[in-house]
Amino acid sequence: MQEDYNSGRPVNTNRQNYIFLYIVVSILLLAGLIFLFKSSLFDKRNVNARILKDEIAINEDLVYSDNTDNAKSWLWEFGNGDRSDKQNGAYRFKKTGAYIVRLTVDGKLQQQFPINVKDTIAQLLKDTLLTVNGPTQGIVNEEVRLEAQGNARIYEWSFGETGRVDIKGPTALYTYHNPGTYFVRLSADNGSHPVYHKIRITNPDSTVNAIVAPGEGERKVIDDIRAHLQAIANGADFNTHYYYLVNKYFCGDEKVTVNLDTNGDRKQTDFYSYCMRLTFGGGISIDEAQVTLKPKSTCSSLLTVKQHSSTSGAAIKRTK
Repeated sequence: MQEDYNSGRPVNTNRQNYIFLYIVVSILLLAGLIFLFKSSLFDKRNVNARILKDEIAINEDLVYSDNTDNAKSWLWEFGNGDRSDKQNGAYRFKKTGAYIVRLTVDGKLQQQFPINVKDTIAQLLKDTLLTVNGPTQGIVNEEVRLEAQGNARIYEWSFGETGRVDIKGPTALYTYHNPGTYFVRLSADNGSHPVYHKIRITNPDSTVNAIVAPGEGERKVIDDIRAHLQAIANGADFNTHYYYLVNKYFCGDEKVTVNLDTNGDRKQTDFYSYCMRLTFGGGISIDEAQVTLKPKSTCSSLLTVKQHSSTSGAAIKRTK
């Protein structure tokens, strides 16, 4: 105890020491909190990495890079056991599949990238696959329509009658002038091999002789076909009437040739395409429907339809 000579009261020096110590400790704690707060918020780093593409081919490089601030070390793991300690680089997978590429920066910061590796050979075959869609029978002096299925810029058709390229484009319309069996050749610029489509062309007279005569039994067949075609044109359930005709009269063949006469405009198509067009508007009325039987068979190989449309404008798709 010390005595204050001015007032005559004692002074507690221990209390003053405690207050001073308390102030110092408080300052240190506050400085520590500020440091931790700054470290956790202002100095926190995020991984700044990227890959060029997340879907690549098996013979294509996966390009990767990292720009994380103040980074010192990197570990790239490619999901198949392979690793790299480079900051930036390229990697090529040996097998197709889905992979998770993981980057670890400075041993603690991580980021993951899902990668899909495709088979280039399978994709190439898919892209260059070329097929021909169209009828396998036709008549002299009536137009035949064939369509190419595949990805290409240039299509060349040789119909086998002239010995040269007859038409260019994905859709080919051609009229044969002589009967016979022809192999239509389709070539494209997508690297695929040419494909061939067999088609048999007959004279109109021989076809007429093969058409079912409208006797009592045959008339029932003709009326039956006409009634189901008319039902499709009128907006009835497509599958019910379509597959009834396909299975009963064409032995399941949806590509049977159809010779079509609409208001005097003649063209040729296949049965599926013809029935699909019937589902569009236009007031179509089926006037006649005759079938051609295959030799020694009850299956029809040709359908001849005569119809007329009550509208002259563009067809509007029927809403159901």
